[in-house]
Amino acid sequence: MRIGPHELPNNLFVAPMAGVTDRPFRTLCKRLGAGYAVSEMVTSRKDLWNSLKTSRRADHTGETAPIAVQIAGTEPGMMGEAAAYNIDRGAQIIDINMGCPAKKVCNKWAGSALMRDEPGAIAIVEAVVAACAPRGVPVTLKMRTGWCDTERNAVTLARAAEAAGVAMVTVHGRTREQGYKGQAEYETVAAVKAALGIPVVANGDIDSPEKALAVLRATGADAVMIGRAAQGRPWIFREIAHYLATGTHLPPPETREVQAWLTEHLRDHYALYGEDAGVRSARKHIGWAVRALPGGEAFRAAMNTLDDCEAQLRAVTTFFEALADTHRLLPSTPPAANQDALAQQA
Repeated sequence: MRIGPHELPNNLFVAPMAGVTDRPFRTLCKRLGAGYAVSEMVTSRKDLWNSLKTSRRADHTGETAPIAVQIAGTEPGMMGEAAAYNIDRGAQIIDINMGCPAKKVCNKWAGSALMRDEPGAIAIVEAVVAACAPRGVPVTLKMRTGWCDTERNAVTLARAAEAAGVAMVTVHGRTREQGYKGQAEYETVAAVKAALGIPVVANGDIDSPEKALAVLRATGADAVMIGRAAQGRPWIFREIAHYLATGTHLPPPETREVQAWLTEHLRDHYALYGEDAGVRSARKHIGWAVRALPGGEAFRAAMNTLDDCEAQLRAVTTFFEALADTHRLLPSTPPAANQDALAQQA
């Protein structure tokens, strides 16, 4: 599969998730089988570009190509400038956020709220494409099925976006009104795929190899994008890749493998965020990794009281070493997509 000039190793994508898909997490998912990953959304507001949060989100040090950055905003001119700003910092693909359902985003008419203003949404697409095309950078778009059940306009917007020069469209099978509740539906994704000539990606509730295959078959989509199910289980990408290729399941990873992956992830995480922010923001990743393991809930409660990185890392090592003594392979964990969302997927 290709996005513009970029040939991807497979059609398994990491969804952009606020507070989750930073560079360390994207790197780990790619290492464990994801063919493509999109950054957390970066604001189009210039006054925030020099903030610590934005500088971390725009950090691509050592990240494998292609580097994809999602931008969010409401003004075409500002979105074009944001695209250029991120290209200067290493972005090779720019993704436009029209999918985030968060109130703090939608109340400013960004994210999925843009789907209620079709002319304004397409003006943004045109401005971003105009900024990216001269530099050979493809533009992609992530959207929902619509604002609510009575306003499902994904097909209309996707057609207009393709005509404006977008290279790929991702559709989360929920309306903005649904948030992350209920079940994702894939009929709208299939309709978008049937209407377009560019690649279409299906997103929403894909939490197992079987579900990935079923969604690909039901929609005809070119790829699937996985968000919450990768939290604490980034090896889901290699599991799906193996199943799609062979029709058989990989055995669970070895417990000590998981320990090594988590340790590597934590060290990379601390290096990006520093001691104070790093130990706090790592808690959610550790919590996701242990949530369904024997003793995981008690460990998470104790771990959340630790306030320095080395103590946190020692606690993780002790937990997994003890688990490995009784479970050579990681005990099976349930799919995560139907649990309460612990992060907002953009």
